[in-house]
Amino acid sequence: MTSHDDTAGRPPEPYDLIGVGIGPFNLSLAALADRAETVSALFLDARPEFRWHPGMLVDGARMQVPFLADLVTLVDPTNPWSFLNYLRDQQRLFPFYFGERFQLPRREYDHYCRWAADRLPNCRFGSPVTAVHWDAEERHYLVHAAGAVHRARNLVLGTGTEPVRPAAFAPLSRHPAVLHSADYLTRRRALDAARDVTVVGSGQSGAEVFLDLLRHRAGDGTRLRWLTRTRAIAPMEYSKLGLEQFTPDYTRYFHGLPADVRDALVPAQWQLHKAASAETLAEIHDHLYERTVGRPIDAEPVEILPGTAVTEAAQGPGGLELHCRHGDSGRRHLVRTDAVVLATGYRAVRPAALDPIADLIDWDEQGRYRVDLDHRVATRPELTGGLYVQNAELHTHGVGTPDLGLGAHRAAVILNAVAGKTLHPLPHRTAWTTFLPPSAPAFAPPAAPGPAPAPQPAVLPRPQEGTERAAASR
Repeated sequence: MTSHDDTAGRPPEPYDLIGVGIGPFNLSLAALADRAETVSALFLDARPEFRWHPGMLVDGARMQVPFLADLVTLVDPTNPWSFLNYLRDQQRLFPFYFGERFQLPRREYDHYCRWAADRLPNCRFGSPVTAVHWDAEERHYLVHAAGAVHRARNLVLGTGTEPVRPAAFAPLSRHPAVLHSADYLTRRRALDAARDVTVVGSGQSGAEVFLDLLRHRAGDGTRLRWLTRTRAIAPMEYSKLGLEQFTPDYTRYFHGLPADVRDALVPAQWQLHKAASAETLAEIHDHLYERTVGRPIDAEPVEILPGTAVTEAAQGPGGLELHCRHGDSGRRHLVRTDAVVLATGYRAVRPAALDPIADLIDWDEQGRYRVDLDHRVATRPELTGGLYVQNAELHTHGVGTPDLGLGAHRAAVILNAVAGKTLHPLPHRTAWTTFLPPSAPAFAPPAAPGPAPAPQPAVLPRPQEGTERAAASR
């Protein structure tokens, strides 16, 4: 592999790819690229070390995907950066085997990723990327990071997502008792003095925060409240066939749909990617059941209010005031509370480092990336270097975009595209479900009366062929 050290006084050879940000998805790409001898890669992150949602590593919280959804296994089970090899290195294979749990503790997944990030030679922390320029003459990117300029033929953005705070809570953006679930563990002590705590949002984070508060505030008289706009506290879809919407087959199908259909489909699929696990909801119910043994249900200071939206939030004379509206009845009411935890999700944002090349990107009508099936962003003709995104293409690739189960596959797709050849063979068919029906035959007028032809067996395209045609038509 070509050296990238400028030891001879000449400019170093450009990297084949530079990854900006080191979360699980770019870490997966780094792990796969580590064994690709024909691809040189460097991954940069502003943080001093790898951390994965540190504010939500609450005791007892588990992943929502099986352990096989690690950095590499679903693409290359022999890769040394697999979770099983991590267990071997940590001398935990037998305890894991006897544990018989498919889903990992969140804390263990975080530790596994840190194990890989600390050892991968192509990962560099403490290197914030401040600007990205395009050198049209040399046909490569100039990536400014930590006082150095790195050159790359391709760029992969893995800068992650940022917490979302609903507009209704804008007046309380600096209030010390209003925090996002992303900061829950690091700021949980700020809730200790509160005698009334409200959790907003019914996804996995909201359920885990509510359960953690139930456990830590039991018997101290604190009123706990759980509000959500969703009509019901519903579990995440976890049936075997339902989960096939997190396969490459479904991604190809979704990518081939018209943009307006995709935009309408994502929010309608909230139970695939925004709901809580049935196990966590069962733990909440079990905890409340045991707390009320020998007492009426309403003796416990707990409220669960689905179908309720917060329309306005402000500081009142006696604490925080949340103006709420019940969706079905239209009834409005006021909630007074001491503290709020916003479990209101995350969204992808464009990193400021892209500003120098923003005019060279072909944005869609809503200012989003246009992303092809290889996860490459559409750019103006003069920008010939590949620009790829990870977890910023929900609008083009569907609900599997943030799912860890598709992380290794997407990384392999990008690595194959950058290499210009198949470094990792990928399966042609991954789901039993046919998401797109076969194309209907063209209408033909009835034939003239005559002897009926002998019946012939219907010849239909394989289901995946129909999916690929739809995807290629965009």
